[in-house]
Amino acid sequence: MSSQSAGRFGLVGSGWRSEFFLRLARQLPERLSVSGVVTRSSERGAEVEAAWGVPTFRTVAELIAAERPEFVIPSVPWQVTPEVTKELVRLDVPVLAETPPAADLDGLRDLWSAVGTSGLVQVAEQYLHMPGHAARLALVREGVLGEVTSVQVSSTHLYHAVSMIRHLLGVGFEEATVTARSFTAPLADPLSRDGWTGDPSPRKTATTIATLEFAGGMGLYDFTDNQWWNPLRGRRIVIRGSVGELVDDRVVRLIDPRTPVESHLTRRQTGIDLNLEGFDLDHISFDGRVVYRNDYQGARFSEDDLAVVSLLCQMTSWCRGEAPEPYSLADGCQDHLLSLAIEEAVRTGADVTTGREAWAR
Repeated sequence: MSSQSAGRFGLVGSGWRSEFFLRLARQLPERLSVSGVVTRSSERGAEVEAAWGVPTFRTVAELIAAERPEFVIPSVPWQVTPEVTKELVRLDVPVLAETPPAADLDGLRDLWSAVGTSGLVQVAEQYLHMPGHAARLALVREGVLGEVTSVQVSSTHLYHAVSMIRHLLGVGFEEATVTARSFTAPLADPLSRDGWTGDPSPRKTATTIATLEFAGGMGLYDFTDNQWWNPLRGRRIVIRGSVGELVDDRVVRLIDPRTPVESHLTRRQTGIDLNLEGFDLDHISFDGRVVYRNDYQGARFSEDDLAVVSLLCQMTSWCRGEAPEPYSLADGCQDHLLSLAIEEAVRTGADVTTGREAWAR
């Protein structure tokens, strides 16, 4: 991002997710600043102003007129996001829409028809900005595994996991055949977004497993309800290629006809034992070279924080003409198209084949 000034963004909505963005801007004031927040009521506006020290407005037009931000994030319910996005595009303001950009397929098609060719809309899909995934994507794009043929993701849900599968496979907007089933099993669920529950008793929990078959490879989706928070369920990623395989942080590949070798993605984490640099991720290396470096050292961000900050800073640079687009609306629409196909396949028990939509390039 340009070092001239901090990126200025506005928010529409004042819920939990909006506070996430406000917190990151507060922690990194030299890189990010909040022009204002649009809230429904003056009472809620007063609460936001007191808690975060940013101005609030009742309408999008008031926010834009007061201090035109470089971009605006509609952090509102799914059903509302398309309407706010359209309003911002009419005002000629760049938009970083939350995921998914519309609630259902009709909504995606309508949104694309209205703003798809505006060149103003990006999607806040942060997962490939996470340090571990960014390092894996770097190895894939270098060809370390050869031609990638399959990707297995057991980590996050629906459109986020689909985003990872599509980009690690490099399949773009290809049609796909989706097979999916869901089953339940007892599982203790001691931790949620609201904190520790104090209840260790198992309860019925759903797991969804799906395959996504593309002409260019296969994706396997495996997600258990609340897998993001539940410490009893880990995360797993497997990337298989023509000359090797990556499993989490372990890489095996063939370097000559008789020599398979093993390497690892290695993190340099400061602040451990007698290291007094402060607790932070410094970099991730592979075979002695850095494939991911933390550009926000000193902020002590979690990996998800690092992903969102990276996305916000790239959005700022894109708005200034200094960087490629962070994550196109077309990509966001395709991710949700496939996630809707997973849900339909679970609901009907039948395979679903996606068509080629208007946003497909």
